[in-house]
Amino acid sequence: MTSRITLLGATGYTGGLVLEALLRQGVRPTIAGRNPAALTALAEDSGGLDHVVVDAARPDDLRKHLGHGDVLITTVGPFERYGFPVAQAAADAGAHYLDSTGEVGFVRALHARHHQRARETGAVMLPAFGYDYVPGVLAAALALQEAGPSAHAVDIGYFASGPLARGISQGTRTTMRDGLTLPSPRRQHHRLVDERTASRVRRFTVRGRSRSAFLVSGTEVLFLPEEFPSLEAVTVYNGWFPALSRPLSLYSALVSAAKRLPAGGRIADVLTSPVLLGPPGGPDAALRARIPSHVVAVASEAQGAGPLAEVHLMGPNPYSLTGELLAWAAGRLAAGSGATPGVVGPTNAFGVDTLRQGCAELGLVTG
Repeated sequence: MTSRITLLGATGYTGGLVLEALLRQGVRPTIAGRNPAALTALAEDSGGLDHVVVDAARPDDLRKHLGHGDVLITTVGPFERYGFPVAQAAADAGAHYLDSTGEVGFVRALHARHHQRARETGAVMLPAFGYDYVPGVLAAALALQEAGPSAHAVDIGYFASGPLARGISQGTRTTMRDGLTLPSPRRQHHRLVDERTASRVRRFTVRGRSRSAFLVSGTEVLFLPEEFPSLEAVTVYNGWFPALSRPLSLYSALVSAAKRLPAGGRIADVLTSPVLLGPPGGPDAALRARIPSHVVAVASEAQGAGPLAEVHLMGPNPYSLTGELLAWAAGRLAAGSGATPGVVGPTNAFGVDTLRQGCAELGLVTG
């Protein structure tokens, strides 16, 4: 019997993309949120979906709507602020959990707070199951498999093309602003090391051209070593705006220095506020179609050594891909995927081959 799927945040931008993907798959989820009028209107517009009014800040409020083996998808962020009570409700209920976070600090804390409880109740918890950071995990796993046991390091770069300046959502701008003020963890010598965001710049070959990317955080540093224990170094980069990689590195250094001054937090907020400028919501379908994604993983014997294997994944727009990935994973969990309970990564949950096939069905393919 297929379990019930509940989508928290369906009235938001990312939640709406997940809902569209679920409906295309023939899945009729229960939609949840705190705005009764918006929920009722969306439920009616979507063909009469079940809907419940809940407060994401109160786990008991959400818990009563979740059964053991149900699936909860949440797109309500920032997750450091709103995510923990939602995750607690799922873990306590034994309900499988998926979210759209790009906040690696949240994922680390999620594991510390809820991994053991999820194992006890049978909940599979899959944070950051979207463009952040499924393609990077998959590309890296494929590159490491191809490279074989000699590979001990992997570098991952995220790229997109098209009119990116107009194609970034308000949520992404907020995450980017926060990212400039927070460290980015990378794996080095089998340990997590926090470094200043954008403190490193690396070049990748993308569609035949050399493009720069700067250091960012990514859940690859958390989950890949679980599947590849000999992996000593994992570093994640963002190359959405390659021409700005080095200027952003200097900008990040300025923000970091400002934070050490008296009232440094307020100064950093002022310095990073331009990142938030832009319209609310996110790009529409027509604009998303013009901005495809490209992720590359380079496996090597050691950090800075020549490549042993290189894998490129090309696919749909990052926002469209996030909606499709969350819907795909929810369907598998609802049908009984057999994944090991706890806070786990994409390949740990589904296996490399199943994940690769699922991504290919969504248009994310090697090339």
